[in-house]
Parts: sequence; C-alpha cells; structure tokens
Amino acid sequence: MAKQFVKEIADMDVDFPQWYTDVVLKTQLVDYGPVKGTMVIRPYGYAIWENIQRELDARFKATGHQNAYFPMLIPMSLLNKEAEHVEGFAPEVAVVNVAGGETLAEPVVIRPTSETIICNMYSKWINSYRDLPLKLNQWANVVRWEKTTRPFLRTSEFLWQEGHTIHATREESMAETLDMLHLYADFARDVLAMPTFIGQKSEKEKFAGAEATFGMEAMMLDGKSLQAGTTHHFGQKFSRAYDIQFLDKDGTHKYVWQSSWGVSTRLIGAIIMAHGDQRGLVLPPKVAPVQVVVIPVAAHKEGVSEKAVEVAEQLRKAGLRVELDTRDQSPGWKFNEWEMKGVPLRIEIGPRDIEQGVATCSRRDTCEKFTLPLDDLADRASELMQQIQSNMYAKSLAFRDSHVKLARNMDELGEILDSKCFAKVVWDKDPACEALFKEKFQATVRVMLDERPFQDVCTCCGRKDSAENLVVALVARAY
Repeated sequence: MAKQFVKEIADMDVDFPQWYTDVVLKTQLVDYGPVKGTMVIRPYGYAIWENIQRELDARFKATGHQNAYFPMLIPMSLLNKEAEHVEGFAPEVAVVNVAGGETLAEPVVIRPTSETIICNMYSKWINSYRDLPLKLNQWANVVRWEKTTRPFLRTSEFLWQEGHTIHATREESMAETLDMLHLYADFARDVLAMPTFIGQKSEKEKFAGAEATFGMEAMMLDGKSLQAGTTHHFGQKFSRAYDIQFLDKDGTHKYVWQSSWGVSTRLIGAIIMAHGDQRGLVLPPKVAPVQVVVIPVAAHKEGVSEKAVEVAEQLRKAGLRVELDTRDQSPGWKFNEWEMKGVPLRIEIGPRDIEQGVATCSRRDTCEKFTLPLDDLADRASELMQQIQSNMYAKSLAFRDSHVKLARNMDELGEILDSKCFAKVVWDKDPACEALFKEKFQATVRVMLDERPFQDVCTCCGRKDSAENLVVALVARAY
C-alpha cells in the first residue's frame, strides 16, 4: 500500500522540479489560481504561513517594530519619483487604467513593493528628530507580473512582510539593516531548522534603489540556492526623492536614512525543498500545522476510539497541535497521507497498545518506529518535538556543509556546480567576472561572505591582488 501511494509523487532524484510540484499539490498546500501565475493557498499551506507569521511577528515587536498597513494601489507619479527604483520594477508592474467604468485621470499601480507609498506618508509624518527612529512593518500581498512561475517560489501575487524604518544617521540605518539580516538567519535556524549563508549582494544583484542589499541564501536538496530573505540599506536615496526631512537638535533640516527588509511565502517553498524526501513533506515542528496525528487502529473494537480521543486531548492540553483522524479510511492509507503531509509525530492506538499500556509512534524525520508509555505520552511527545526540531537542523546543516567546496579556478568552479554543490570563490568584484559565471555556468554570485580570501588571485580571471581588494563570494545556481 505504501509504495503504491508514494507513486503519486515523482522521484526527487530523477526529476526534482516535478517532485516539488507533486508535493505542493498533493499535500494540498496550494492549487493554481484562475489567473496565470497566481496560486490559491489552501488551509494546510496557509497554516504554515500563519505559524511563520506568528513567530516572526513576535521577534519584530520584541525589537521595537510596529505593524501598520498601507494601500495596495499606488499613483503612478509616486512610483516614478525614484528613477532607479521604477526602472527595476517596470517590467513586473501591473497597472490599473480603468475603475468604476471610467478611465482614470492618473493610472495606479498594484504594489510590487511599498517604498513609494510609505515614503510619501513618511514625508507627512516626520518633522523633528523626536519622531525618529520610526520602525514599521506591514504584512501584505504584492503583485509582480512574473513570466515564469512556480507555487511559493515565484508567483504573480504572493504574501510577505516588509519592514520600513527611518533613522537620524547612516550608522543607525546600517545597524538596523544588519540586525534584521541576523534576525532572519536566527529565525531560519531556530524555527525553520534551516541553515543559511548571509552577506552583502553584488551591485548587480542589489535591490533597485538601494545603496546596499544583504541576502540570506539557503541550500535546497538539489544543490540550488534559494534567496530566503533580504535586507536593504537605502541611504538617503528615497528620502531625497520623497523629501523626508527632520529638524535635528542642531537646528538644521536633514534628510532621514532608511532601511527595508522582507521575507515572503517563498519560505514555505524553502521548507519543502530543504527538508522533503521521497515520501513528501518533512515539516519542522515549530511550523507544522499538525505536530501530532493520532490514528485509531481497529477503531471498531471496544475502547479504542475512546482511548484515542483521550490521548488526543492530553496532547492538546500539553500545548501541542493535534489531529485525531477518525475518517472512514484504512489505517495504512492514513499513515501514508500523514507521512506525505510531513507531520512530525504519528501515534497509533490499537487494542494491543491499550492492553500493554503503550502507544506505537513514528517520527517523520527519521521514519523510526517505537512505543511510548501511555501514562507519560504528553511529556514524551513534547520532548520529541524539540528533538525532531534539533535533528532536522543538524541534518540540514550536515548536508549543506558537505555540499560547499572551494573553487580556485574556473574549471574547478564548473565541476563543483555540476556536482550540485555551492562554490566559494575568491572574486575581485569585477562585473565582467560575475557575468562570466552566469554565461559559462548559469550561476550567480549569491552573497559575499565575511571570510578571508583563501588565495591571492581571482577564481575567474586569475588576476593577483591584495586581500583588501578580494572577497570570498558564494556562487551557485539558484531559483
């Protein structure tokens, strides 16, 4: 029965993209929307997003940020104020020309990101140094008209959070940019059980309109990189374009310094591709919609259903997210479905279990099967959640570290990328070298790492230089 059920999912070693598509559809995370490139996030998928949102929101508020909400319709004139920004987003912008049956005097765009509308409001709200810093975040949807789409990874509409802060000095703004980058990396490690690389993006890869962009890159099981979050230091580019000034303590008017940062529902795609296996999802307990599923076996026999209800209630009282599966399906079918859905712990309750005072358990991360005493089940299940969370991170970290190699020249770089690994290169920051990585290997500089160069020549062009002019960069093929 198990083998037959799993045949519904492609072999991830043979066709990883199809495996991914099969998993997101068959586990009912999403379905395709009626407009090309859109997705409908189904309850199981949205529950993961809610858990991500709750965990992140608490971290944002603990660091002094407040939530707000800004309109999704932005006048075209606002978007046009910052030239580099509008040029970067122009190909993806959706424009509304007609509303209420009439042609609009000025077209409006559906937000691809909110810098423009937020800066417009900041220019009204900020007057004095006493108004600073202002640290806002919004949970919202955005629309970017993508040509090639895949659920969670790249869709025409998606959900995200975007933080926007303004400060009196460059130092404060840059500190915010880096603090949020580390907050994201800590969240990925502690909640998503996912190790990441963090660092500054190249000039080519930075956000349109930013002075500097920093990224968080995660390794997927097919050896590709996924940009899982970004933070941006805007400097005074937007404050000058939108005239956001404050009266400082010295009696002079000054332009504010700004940062921005965001993650999106792309994180769900990251979870799928960083932890999944041939049977489907493997979810970290901290974001799993269902942490424990309780399945009665031989439910028609005396006392089985009652004991299953009792066990589920005990687990709920212990603070666990629990599903009691009493559907009219065979236990084997249920086992397979919940395995595919990635539930961290399965508990089976049958006549023999009750007789022996135990429950039969199965961990999704290791597929290990064992028994636990019924009278201690809630405490043991809670402990297992922590163990599973830690084990998933350790497993993901070991996989990542074994798939990162040093590339001393272009031949080595090609071999490393073809072996589905990340490459660390020494780079002189020449855009021509960056372009060659893409031309020859369809790979990009993901981030520049805070590491000392392991050689005194550029991996790409072989030019010798001092350590001060060389950086260690992470090069990978990416989603």
